[in-house]
Amino acid sequence: MLPSKRSILLVTLILVISVTAWVMAAGQTVDHRSVLSGHVLSVVNPGATVQEGTVLVVVGTLTGPIPAARATTDGVVKEVLVKPGDIIRQGDLVVRIEAAQK
Repeated sequence: MLPSKRSILLVTLILVISVTAWVMAAGQTVDHRSVLSGHVLSVVNPGATVQEGTVLVVVGTLTGPIPAARATTDGVVKEVLVKPGDIIRQGDLVVRIEAAQK
């Protein structure tokens, strides 16, 4: 027995809605990782609006304070996973940003 046109249309509609919801949800939160190791000196505040290039985390090194993470997208800081005084390593997840809708 062949499926009816109505059931094919219903399945197609459900697939389109599912894919649309998945695409809208994907990529909204952007993880930012440290590019340096060191003692955290300062961090951006949760809820802060940032632009691409904004310094998110500063660490102390032998040569002085250096940005360890910068925003790669415009958006709002949703979560800061480190605090001043913490020791972080290169590659550690430090901040999550909810990307701005374009």
